[in-house]
Amino acid sequence: MTDVFKIVNWFRAVSNAQMRQYGDDELSQMKVMKLLYYVQGTFLAVHGRKAFADDILAWRYGPVVQAVHDKYVGRVSIVGRLTAADLADYNELQRDPDLQQVLTAVWTAFGDMSAIQLMKETHQERPWQETPQSQVIAPTLMTEYFKTSIVQ
Repeated sequence: MTDVFKIVNWFRAVSNAQMRQYGDDELSQMKVMKLLYYVQGTFLAVHGRKAFADDILAWRYGPVVQAVHDKYVGRVSIVGRLTAADLADYNELQRDPDLQQVLTAVWTAFGDMSAIQLMKETHQERPWQETPQSQVIAPTLMTEYFKTSIVQ
C-alpha cells in the first residue's frame, strides 16, 4: 500500500501542471478527498486490495480521509508550491504501473469536475448512502459497488 499523502502529491502535481497549461482552478481539499475515494474504490475493484491504508469516512459533504483533512484543515486550495519531495512522490507513483493506471483513469474521469460536482456524485452512490455519517465506508461495500457500477 502507498502512503495516502504520496497520492495527494500525485494529484497536486497533475493539478499544478494543468493550472499552468490551461489556467484550471487549483486543486481543493474537498476535491482531492473525492478523488481519493475514487482511487480507493477503483483499486479495490481492479486489484482486490487497498491502494492506501487510511479509512474513508462518510462525512456530510462526502467521502473523507481524516489524515488528509487534518493536514489541510482551514485551506481550500492545496497545491501551493510543490517541493522536490512532492515531485519525488509523483515520480515514484508514475513508476508503479498498477497505481499509475488507476490514478490516471480517476483523473481522466473526474479531474475536470468541480469539488461540488464530485460531492453530488458521491452522494448518489451506495457506499456513501449506506454508511452512517462519520463512519468508515466499508472496503467490501466499495469493492462491490465499484465492480458493478464504476469499473467495467
